[in-house]
Amino acid sequence: MDVMMPQLGETVAEGTVATWYKQEGDQVQADEILLDVETDKVSMEIPAPKAGTLAQILVKAGETVEVGTILGVIQGEGETLAEPAVKEAVAAEANTVVEPASPVETSGAPTLTARVARNENYKLSPAVRRLVAEHSLEISAIQGTGRNGRVTRRNVIEFIESSGTAPTAAPAAPGGDTSGRIPFNRIRKLTADHMIKSKATSPHVLQAVEVDFSNIDRARQSVKDSWKAQRGYSLTYLPFIAHAVCAALREFPHANASVGDDELILHSDVNLAIAVDLGPEGLVAPVIHRAHRMNLTQLAEGIRDLAARARSNRLKLDDLSGGTYTLSNSGTFGTLITAPIINQPQVAILSTDGVRKKPVVVEHPDGDSIAIRPVGILAQSFDHRAIDGAYSAAYLDRLRKLLEGTDWFSEI
Repeated sequence: MDVMMPQLGETVAEGTVATWYKQEGDQVQADEILLDVETDKVSMEIPAPKAGTLAQILVKAGETVEVGTILGVIQGEGETLAEPAVKEAVAAEANTVVEPASPVETSGAPTLTARVARNENYKLSPAVRRLVAEHSLEISAIQGTGRNGRVTRRNVIEFIESSGTAPTAAPAAPGGDTSGRIPFNRIRKLTADHMIKSKATSPHVLQAVEVDFSNIDRARQSVKDSWKAQRGYSLTYLPFIAHAVCAALREFPHANASVGDDELILHSDVNLAIAVDLGPEGLVAPVIHRAHRMNLTQLAEGIRDLAARARSNRLKLDDLSGGTYTLSNSGTFGTLITAPIINQPQVAILSTDGVRKKPVVVEHPDGDSIAIRPVGILAQSFDHRAIDGAYSAAYLDRLRKLLEGTDWFSEI
């Protein structure tokens, strides 16, 4: 039976084999983890589709191939191994180069941002892109030997060796001795690559609003004990914010969109990505699909489920694809305001920061007064290519009004 490169997301056309856990000739059990594959967004474990012998490994670790390519062959008991078809060879040479539309003129040494921006004109595999970024290279200087002039990982390594840019020893840290070195794992590397790409791709703009959470607090307190007794966890602010975000995005569809080739792609569904902290390993942003169709309780359950499965490495491929808008929650740590980085190719991301009691002016027909209220800041980073400040501000204003004015008692 063939082991195939899976579809790692709706818009992902290729993946890189990161690690094989078995060698040719090894026995494998059905559903045993066989290898890891990764893209610029996600790293996933691939289980064996059946028990047998790993008869062939057709794509080695570090090689990038298109979705649907045969990675290896498992031979069951009594089966005869078929000749591997042409499928086996579309391996490491599958890192496509697309000629940039127009070269960028620079004077002197290029900045990191300029270099990354120019390299974005080329279609590169995650492995090649990471290697290029690590050594601060320009793809235009590297001769590709793959199909149609594609630049492969081998091309980059040979370029580094021939130009003498490979470091012979780790540089000393400023200030003297180090207390230790922790190599980046795959998730941390993928996160770093994705963040650099996002900042180089989108002109980020930050806007923020203050929200009075008194109305939400009263609703939370009314079900605090029964909620935890029934479900085993506390009802936080995040499901309320997610519910209001879905409603506001239906009124402001340009914020629930992605950027294509000189076009804004509007999405009919609100697929809400929720950033989940994995500690020192990095973060992932699994997706609640069609979140706009869910009530408050369903959203709370969905957020809880995704976070639990992300931290126990039980996410499925579908959980990590199709997001149209992202929520990043640092509020549990009491942050004041966060400028989050956009989750490409989305056009906006919202940070939910800490809610604190503070004195606020309360307006009344018979005069203003000062009251102690729970107040928090919601900060949105948006892509200025896609939407403008007035549109983003109007969306945030609507979001604030929904959070402060909704009858949350009826929603619980």
